[in-house]
Amino acid sequence: MDPLLLGGIVAVLTILVLFSGVSVAIGLLIVSAGFLIVFDGPRSLELMPEILFGKLDNFALLSIPMFIIMGASIASTRAGADLYEALERWLTRIPGGLVVSNLGACALFAAMSGSSPATCAAIGKMGIPEMRKRGYPDGVAAGSIAAGGTLGILIPPSVTMIVYGIATETSIGRLFLAGVIPGLLLVGLFMGWSLYSTWRSGDAARLGSGSYTWAERFEILPRVLPFLAIIIGVLYAMYGGIATPSETAAVGALLCLVIAIVIYKLWNPRDLWVVLRDSTKESVMILFIIAAAGVFSYMLSSLFITQSIAEWIGTLEVNRWVLMGAVNVFLLIAGFFLPPVAVILMAAPILLPIITTAGFDPIWFAVVLTINMEIGLISPPVGLNLYVINGIAPDISLRTILLGSLPFVACMILAIFLLCLFPGLATWLPNLVMGGAI
Repeated sequence: MDPLLLGGIVAVLTILVLFSGVSVAIGLLIVSAGFLIVFDGPRSLELMPEILFGKLDNFALLSIPMFIIMGASIASTRAGADLYEALERWLTRIPGGLVVSNLGACALFAAMSGSSPATCAAIGKMGIPEMRKRGYPDGVAAGSIAAGGTLGILIPPSVTMIVYGIATETSIGRLFLAGVIPGLLLVGLFMGWSLYSTWRSGDAARLGSGSYTWAERFEILPRVLPFLAIIIGVLYAMYGGIATPSETAAVGALLCLVIAIVIYKLWNPRDLWVVLRDSTKESVMILFIIAAAGVFSYMLSSLFITQSIAEWIGTLEVNRWVLMGAVNVFLLIAGFFLPPVAVILMAAPILLPIITTAGFDPIWFAVVLTINMEIGLISPPVGLNLYVINGIAPDISLRTILLGSLPFVACMILAIFLLCLFPGLATWLPNLVMGGAI
C-alpha cells in the first residue's frame, strides 16, 4: 500500500480511537499494535516492550516529575493569593490596574507552577470575584484569567517545552530561553487589550479604585519573594552551567516544598501526601504518553509513513510560509481536541522533518507550536481553562467566558504573526546566552 495513503488511514483511525474515550497513551498503543500486526506480522509486537521502556531511558525525563512537584507544592499554598494581593496593592491605582495585576500574577504564577489549570485556579479564585465587585464585565474578568492561565505552558520552566525537547532531541535550555521574550510579548498584548477594554467601558475611575499605604505594599512582599528567588535561582543554575535541567528541577522542587512547609505551614502529612500523590499521578500520565508515543513513532517509521510524508512535502512547489500556515491550521485544530503533550508527541515525528526541510528553526517552531496549544486551552470543545474558570465562577456561563477570551485568542494569533515576521523574538535570547545554534 502507498505509504501516504496508509498515513491517511492511520490518522483517521487514530482520531477515531482517541475520540472513543480511551486514554491517549492506550489509544496510541492500540493503533500502533494494530498496524504493526497487519503489516509486519505478530512478531513485530516483540519489539514493543523494548521500545516502550527504552523511550523512558532518558535522564532528561527526571525533570518532568520534579517540575510538577515544584508546581504542585506552590499550588497547594496561598502563594497564588499572595502574589495576586501583592500586584493588586502596587497596581490598583492604575485605571484598569486590577485586570493588569491579575495578568501579571498569572504570568508569575505560571513561571512558578508551569501549569495552566493551576494558574487559572490559583489566581482566578481571588481575581475574578474582586474584578466583578469592582465593576469589570464578567467576560473581561473571566476571559483575562482564562487567557493568562495559558502562559503556564510557554513561560519557563515549562513541562510542555521539556516534552518537545525530548521528542525532538532539542536542547531544553534553549527551549526555555526561547519562551521568555514571546511569553513577555503575550503578557504585554494581553495587558494592552485589557487596558483598552477598560477604557472603552467608560467608568475607568471606578475600575481603578482602591488605596493601599506604602507599608501595606511592602508588607506582602516577603511572602512572595522566596518563590521568585527560587525561579531565578533555578534558571541561573541551568544557564550558568552549574547543573543540568533535571538537577536544577530536583533542587527547585525540594526548595519549594521547604518554603511551603516553613512559610505556609504545610507540615500536615496529609497535605504533603496530596501534593506527592497528585504529582505522581500527573507525572505517570505524561511519561506513559511519552512511552506510547515512542511506539507510535516507531510504527510510523517502520511503515515508511514519516519518511514518505517528508519526501512528499519536499517535492511540493509551494512557498514555505504557505506550508507553515497549513501546519499552524493543523496544530490549531489538533489543540481544540487534544492536550498539548499529546499533540506534541504525536505530531513531532511528522512535523520536525517537514519544518527543517523547509528551512525553519526547530527552536522557533517550538514557540509557535506552544502558542497554538495555548489557543486550544481556551477554545471549545475541550478548552480546559474554560471549564476551570466555570468551576470557579459557576454563575458565569461558558458562552460568556468563551466570548471574553476571544480577544485574547486574537492576541495570540497576532503574536504568531509577529514571530513569523521577527523570528529573532524566539531565537535571539537562546543564541545570546548559549551561543549560536550548532
